[in-house]
Amino acid sequence: MAEVKGANPSFMLLEPHKVAFEDRPVPEIGPHDVLVKVKYTGICGSDVHYWTHGAIGDYVVKAPMVLGHESAGIVEAVGPEVRTLRPGARVAMEPGIPCRRCVRCLEGRYNLCARMQFAATPPVHGTLARYYALPEDFCYELPDGMSLEEGALVEPTAVAVHVCKQAGVKPGDRVVVFGAGPVGLLCCAVARAFGALVIVSVDINEERLGVAHRYAATHTFHSQPGEWPEDAAERLVDECKLGEGANVVIEASGAETCVQMGIHVARRGGSFCQAGMGKSDIMFPIMAMASKELIVKGSFRYNSGDYSLAVDLISTGRITVRELMTGKIKFQDAEQAFKDVKAGRGIKTLIEGPPEGE
Repeated sequence: MAEVKGANPSFMLLEPHKVAFEDRPVPEIGPHDVLVKVKYTGICGSDVHYWTHGAIGDYVVKAPMVLGHESAGIVEAVGPEVRTLRPGARVAMEPGIPCRRCVRCLEGRYNLCARMQFAATPPVHGTLARYYALPEDFCYELPDGMSLEEGALVEPTAVAVHVCKQAGVKPGDRVVVFGAGPVGLLCCAVARAFGALVIVSVDINEERLGVAHRYAATHTFHSQPGEWPEDAAERLVDECKLGEGANVVIEASGAETCVQMGIHVARRGGSFCQAGMGKSDIMFPIMAMASKELIVKGSFRYNSGDYSLAVDLISTGRITVRELMTGKIKFQDAEQAFKDVKAGRGIKTLIEGPPEGE
């Protein structure tokens, strides 16, 4: 890997499995913008998917692109109209900027904006660089006592907050979460913070289930490959003593069998929220969904208030994220983080910002 040099060194994806460091211009900021010096960036599945395949659905990498979108850093400079932040402020960075003018934005659902400019989603450059520019209101100052490392995990926590809001998690609920990856684990933690009484984590990986049980789940369920989804759902309800089934089912794996199993696990009148990304088309138990009158929703990124609530949950100790930080890698070794995540090593790997003085 080349040395990290220049005023704004950036970690670029050139094509699948081919990356390089490039010195890009320091971003210019407008009157309401801030320039952030990035200190930590987490790696998630979408980053790895671009690295391995060069595309996710219709989003295709057609030109070199800076990777990364789960970041926190320190404000370096502010525009003349910025009122809430000053240089030196430590911030979590919300990486998607909507148009603010379309119907979806005006009705308060800006995560569905068709003109969203989202970091590391082609053709928009990501945050794995020394400097990144954002509007003032998309930077969230971290309270005293909350670290920049924790700030980098605000992004996946905000995803989990939005999922739990979409699913309607409320005090006393019995919640089943499929998938014990970072988002699934954080959904367990947020569900507990929202007052869920029982939280079942489902996965095929025993090691991940152990993490889930120590972290936030009250119960775990080891899904067996090849088991018929309806039979597995019956076994889960019985083993975890869910009675008529789960009030809330959150599917955070994207696996077809988990989607099917989740519909069967839900009690009559319960809710099902799809958060995991898998195949575009699957076999879906639509009759079970209809006859139970399930409330079925999708969940996509995060919306108004999700980021600020994520900061509050972490800073007040309602949820903890330090247990999920299982690796820290120097910027010049950034590609290793992608290899680790692809190999399933650890839970959340953080890449440090470019070293000073280069």
